[in-house]
Amino acid sequence: MTGPRDAATRRVFDAVLLAGGLFIALIGMANVLPSYGVLPRIGPFPVEWFRPLFFFACIVGVVVSHLSSRHRQERGRTLATLFYLALIAAAAWVSYEYYALGRIMADSVVFFTNREALIATLAAAISLWVCYVVWGLPIAVLGLVSFAYLATGQYWPGFLQTVPTDMAELVAQNIWFDSDQGILGSIMGIVLSTVLPFIILGAILEGCGAGQSMIRISFSLMRKFRGGPAYAAIAASALFGTVSGSAVANVVGTGVVTIPMIRKRGFSPNFAGAVEAAASTGGQILPPIMGAAALVMADYVGVSYLTVIVAVLVPAIAYYTSLCLSVYFEANRAGVESHAEEEIAVERQDWLNLILVFAPIGMIVWLLVSGLSPAGASIAAIFLLIPLSFINPDIRGNPWLLVGALSRGGITVAQLVTAIAVVGIVVSTLSATGIPTKFAVLLSGASETSLLAALLIAALGCIVLGMGMPTLPAYIAIVAIMGPTLQRFGLEPLTVHMFVFFFGVASVITPPVAIAAYAAAAISGGKPIATAVESSRIGAMIFIIPFAFAFNPILLVVDSAGADFAVLPFVVAVGRLALALYLCSSGFGGFDRSRLGAIDRLARLVSAGLLLAPDPLWNVAGLVIGAGFVARHHWLAASAPAAAETRPLSKAEST
Repeated sequence: MTGPRDAATRRVFDAVLLAGGLFIALIGMANVLPSYGVLPRIGPFPVEWFRPLFFFACIVGVVVSHLSSRHRQERGRTLATLFYLALIAAAAWVSYEYYALGRIMADSVVFFTNREALIATLAAAISLWVCYVVWGLPIAVLGLVSFAYLATGQYWPGFLQTVPTDMAELVAQNIWFDSDQGILGSIMGIVLSTVLPFIILGAILEGCGAGQSMIRISFSLMRKFRGGPAYAAIAASALFGTVSGSAVANVVGTGVVTIPMIRKRGFSPNFAGAVEAAASTGGQILPPIMGAAALVMADYVGVSYLTVIVAVLVPAIAYYTSLCLSVYFEANRAGVESHAEEEIAVERQDWLNLILVFAPIGMIVWLLVSGLSPAGASIAAIFLLIPLSFINPDIRGNPWLLVGALSRGGITVAQLVTAIAVVGIVVSTLSATGIPTKFAVLLSGASETSLLAALLIAALGCIVLGMGMPTLPAYIAIVAIMGPTLQRFGLEPLTVHMFVFFFGVASVITPPVAIAAYAAAAISGGKPIATAVESSRIGAMIFIIPFAFAFNPILLVVDSAGADFAVLPFVVAVGRLALALYLCSSGFGGFDRSRLGAIDRLARLVSAGLLLAPDPLWNVAGLVIGAGFVARHHWLAASAPAAAETRPLSKAEST
């Protein structure tokens, strides 16, 4: 039983959390606020004071959020509170030291001493601990191992040994006191200048009340189909996944509505959770907003964000087509019936609320095509969305809902910053020690001259490294290791980054650390591992499509992917991909017109692989084998009812 003191403490936590989230959101947007006529350009702010201030604010926001949740669950957390107060004080000190030394470095050369190395080590320890609290063990362990290797690399054996150097200089510069490397380096700069406003936009979109309307409309339109709720879940989760950029958040946000309705139609708990997990995961590869990793990709590769959107369009459509095919085959296999007569209440307000979704997205696309930066387009969309949100009567009745959404967006940014800080440690370690180059040499030797072997090894590495990590830090860490290796085989940077990006996204539904699938299983009541396996089966094309555009860069449409665009080769490549989708979806599902035997399933999967291969002869072989097995299956399925009608009735049947 809670007393007045506990209630007062909760109010204090809530007030501090609200204020902290608002501060992070507002100062972050002010840093990238573009000039629109009467609107003044406020930022960008100087790096030497803005980045350490923002880092400190994020640490405070995450700590207060954590303490608030623990206070609601348990009492007697005095020691924990004291520990986190000390953590905040330490974060304030290292942030001030960054600012103070940054001012000196702007005018003179600085030689780092053991004191600066100690400060950098403390900053790394703060980042690692807070990241562990927010994101769990995998990414924190990766950061810890990277830091340990940076500090002790000269004592390691064999090819892992690094060049002997001054340890204080190495740690201080690469971890903390360099605006291009480390915790507050260039990766943090990309997040602050490009990713942040999209996260804020996603938070406001979720808070303005359009989500439930989108779900109701989707279910109403799809009720006439056998897999109606599953199709509706795919549509709704795809749309909100592209806005939120987080598969887990999308599963939790939309899955509480979609998963029970999928189960109600007759699908198994594991399948219901798997559909939601796979659809939510794909939202990060769906234009026009996609996830934060796509924004970073544009900066890394040196192309416009519009180029990334165009490049991913065909692969994204292919992935969601494969999800719908998987639902279609599963609905037929399980004998799920349509419920055309089922009425779902869709009101006029639901249709009006769609404006809150499509108007900002339309503005973003228009401004990107007009040449505005992604950050500028997202800020403009926020300015449009806030007044439009009063279309919703809930917002008109309680405008503070928008303030809360803005604050939650700030806290989401703070949580992401904790992961990016650790990724900064990883990337700076890789850069300082030359590990990616060494890995590339080893991989080249292992795979010899085979691009397929290199892609398979890289894909496996991407999945392993990405397990348990959010998509953005997973993508950054993976591309730093795998990117140079794949480029040595002749792939263009955009194709390499897109390949790694897809597998970074796929890691959240890949067992054994399939965090999106586990979140869906908690709602569906299914088994976590079984749901993860099912989501990998349903979303299998997310593992296959990257190989398709790696061997056929024309699927990415843009010339910077490594293939000059031409209509006829593009149409042929899309046709081969479409047939491969059908073969893979039916092969993995084990059903087409009727159940498929083991040989038939294997033949379909092999044919799909041959269709996506770069050799035209293999394509022809895949087409012949696939078409032959499909024709045979359909002929047998069509003749089966006729055979059943002409055979004599058994004694039991006649009775």
